[in-house]
Amino acid sequence: MGKLIGERVIEMRKLRNMTIESLSAQTGLSMQQIESIEKNEIMPSVAPLVKISKAFGVRLGTFLDDCDNDGPVICRNHEKCDSMSFSTSNNKSRSSLNFYSLAGQKSGRHMEPFIVEIKSSEERNFIMSSHEGEEFIFVLDGVIEITYGEKNLILEAGDSIYYDSIIAHHVHAVDETNAKILAVVYSPI
Repeated sequence: MGKLIGERVIEMRKLRNMTIESLSAQTGLSMQQIESIEKNEIMPSVAPLVKISKAFGVRLGTFLDDCDNDGPVICRNHEKCDSMSFSTSNNKSRSSLNFYSLAGQKSGRHMEPFIVEIKSSEERNFIMSSHEGEEFIFVLDGVIEITYGEKNLILEAGDSIYYDSIIAHHVHAVDETNAKILAVVYSPI
């Protein structure tokens, strides 16, 4: 599977002679959060990873893969892609999202395409995410709600949305239904 995200953060931080304190100052993340990421105690959500990748001057995918494949990458329908469950320091906030990378083997990519399974959750105190870049979501199955700034947007199977990730946002399933989406995240270095 390669290195864990925490190991990659430590490696990049040390290569740049950065302390946890200086990484915290550059990213706006707490030192405790960075330490938890480095110890692999939590799998950070996309927003903290974007902030860390920007501080290091690397693409977001650097933390999700360690491949050298420059050619096209095919992810077959019948093959199970590696899954990642993202969370924040609040375990309830993102525990209902499972990400399946569709391009984990492609090096040097600028977009991160995922199939995301969204499990229904009774939790309604969502922690909003905000980071540089853009996101595209296409709903494959079910109904989702996207809280985007002050708006709550409902999308059903076949609907799509493209938005600026700098606006605080959160994606979750509606009511007791599960959903599945295609999500493409672009984050500038």
